Amino acid sequence: MSLPNRALRAIMLLCGLILSACAHERINRIKPFPPGSHSAIQPVARMDYDWWAPRQEQVLERVRQGNVGMILIGDSITHGWDGETELWTKCFARRNAVNMGFGGDRTEHVLWRLHNGSLEGISPKVAMIMIGTNNSNGDDNTAAEIADGIVAICREIRLRSPETKILLLAIFPRGEGPSAQREKNARASLLASQVADNKHIFYLNINDRFLGPDQTLAKDIMPDLLHPNHQGYVIWAEAVDPVIARLMGEDGAK
Repeated sequence: MSLPNRALRAIMLLCGLILSACAHERINRIKPFPPGSHSAIQPVARMDYDWWAPRQEQVLERVRQGNVGMILIGDSITHGWDGETELWTKCFARRNAVNMGFGGDRTEHVLWRLHNGSLEGISPKVAMIMIGTNNSNGDDNTAAEIADGIVAICREIRLRSPETKILLLAIFPRGEGPSAQREKNARASLLASQVADNKHIFYLNINDRFLGPDQTLAKDIMPDLLHPNHQGYVIWAEAVDPVIARLMGEDGAK
């Protein structure tokens, strides 16, 4: 004998709640942080820079147009893709990518942007993240705090766009040779990499491609020992392209 409609609806509602709870639990394996812990996880804007808000609006306008297959999240190093028109067209434009790199940004600024529309109405297949070097200046943040900020970004993306696969890059090397700051960034990257599950979040360290055998960073790749030139962006693109192709499910990807 079939169940009365009211009982059937109740059972279907219960099943839906159970499935929703399971999905929520998977996302919340990336644990939230207590409010007020430290600066790297406290969302904050940079409205005191006259270019920052217009760039944010420009990004949001592109997001409102939809059809976003990929996003790049970062600071000036990612922002610099704007100057690599030909390489961008070859590697990212065909993937309907949006450059969400902002010069000078730290993890807390990325968090603010994610809280304020960067993912509204879109579900990109891939988000590539490379952030944190600006948090490492002096005593601004510890390696553990920088890692917290990076993980908080990953969590925010997972909550707002659960189907998006995250490609988390190690913070790029900076300075001519090994240093305390480079070591801090390396430690932060290693700590943050623990969030990778190779299902939704994937970690990739391409730093050796920028360094010589003695760990020296060449000025013909990063002239100011921080920002890539064209050759540096070529190295970056070649290193991540096959991984992005695989995460996006492109035909022929290995």
